[in-house]
Amino acid sequence: MALRLYDTRSRSKRILETLVEGEVGIYVCGITPYSPSHIGHARQAIAFDIIVRWLRKSGFLVNHITNFTDIDDKIIRIANEENIDFLDVANRNIDDYFEVMDLLNVNRADSYPRVTETIPEIIDMIAKLIENGNAYSSHDGVYFEINTAPEKYGQLTGQTLEMVREGAGGRVSETGTGKKNHRDFALWKIAKPGEPYWSSPWGDGRPGWHIECSVMSLQHLGEKFDIHGGGSDLMFPHHEAEIFQSECCLNHDPVVQYWIHNGMINVDGEKMSKSLGNFWTIRDAISKVHPLELRYCLINAPYRQPVEFNDVMLQDSSSHYRKLLATYGEALSNYGKTNWKNSSFLQQAELEFSNGMNDDFNTRVAIVEVQTVVKYLREKLDSNLEDEISACVSWLSEFAGKVLGILPDDEVIRKNILDVENEKMKIHDQVMDLIEQRQIARNNKDWDNADQIRDKLNHIGVVVEDSPNGPIWKLK
Repeated sequence: MALRLYDTRSRSKRILETLVEGEVGIYVCGITPYSPSHIGHARQAIAFDIIVRWLRKSGFLVNHITNFTDIDDKIIRIANEENIDFLDVANRNIDDYFEVMDLLNVNRADSYPRVTETIPEIIDMIAKLIENGNAYSSHDGVYFEINTAPEKYGQLTGQTLEMVREGAGGRVSETGTGKKNHRDFALWKIAKPGEPYWSSPWGDGRPGWHIECSVMSLQHLGEKFDIHGGGSDLMFPHHEAEIFQSECCLNHDPVVQYWIHNGMINVDGEKMSKSLGNFWTIRDAISKVHPLELRYCLINAPYRQPVEFNDVMLQDSSSHYRKLLATYGEALSNYGKTNWKNSSFLQQAELEFSNGMNDDFNTRVAIVEVQTVVKYLREKLDSNLEDEISACVSWLSEFAGKVLGILPDDEVIRKNILDVENEKMKIHDQVMDLIEQRQIARNNKDWDNADQIRDKLNHIGVVVEDSPNGPIWKLK
């Protein structure tokens, strides 16, 4: 099955046909680092990490670029409040981003351009847009004039010029008195007192938001490239502004062959927002569950679909993930790996997994196949079918591990299992004594005492499951 992806611009799934055969250039709008990274950042980074992993698995040579918008009104405000340099604010939050993304097993992009390192190129593009008649200077900056290319409006969102409310053309609340039309948006903003600035032909100032990504994407991927990605909240105005800028500067279209957007995070049915008190940083989430459990949770829906995030969803995903990891770890430690391609069951699982991923990177289908293989592996473990067990381990290592990124390294798993076994040995006699006491209480129908003993076991981190062959205990 050919790889198809949903292109926002054409509003359809299209077969991926790259500009250079066997190669993919992909630019993904990154974070504005004014605060620690939140689960919306995690959702986007994980989604595009898996997209890149699948492209590489499919044989493409991928050049993956993600930027940092390291100068911004919020960054400046926080720096002024703390009386520090604006780059100190940006750098500490970029450091936080890399730390939490490493924990989430997000592979690094090939390059992370920063706005503050791209100012000369931004000035050059603005000058070219003025020369082409698409932009004009004013007393408070430089603006792109929407009316010079009205046919490009709404290509991602379907909006018309008449539908746009006043003031929607920029990122900040001030619309700017120098605009010819409220729909025009800023390319260069003259600095206010106390703001950082760079020199330009139009006065000391800094770039507008939209121009930055046009410049960085073209600088790293060329005048035409394959895929531009980001969150669905960026379609308007940011990505539509990029279309205006890039295509009017270069005088050709399309510059971007495919636009793809991930869905947003909703918390308890509402858009995540600090003002609503439903805001989760990544560190908030991984204080409750292991980082790879959070990753599993966030890919359990197709990347374009909004995710309804809450404690119940997180704990449910955590439970499923732990079963996956426990089964895989048991098989890995006791049986190792062999070639899975000789198994007709696993060949079919590969086909279903691949069909899902080739259908617009559908990770929900991929997760279902992983769960199917885990269930199959559990059955083979109970039957001691060594060859099939080892084949399942290899399959899961390839698809759950390398593609979906939800398995730790094998050595980490083996060490964790050894640590758990050592911990169980330390409390073995105590646990067996309590289990025996509980069994006596149950036999005497002394349910209150049996429950109290179960509570004691829970207190020392032990869960007891009653089976036909007697109680089974494990660490939480």
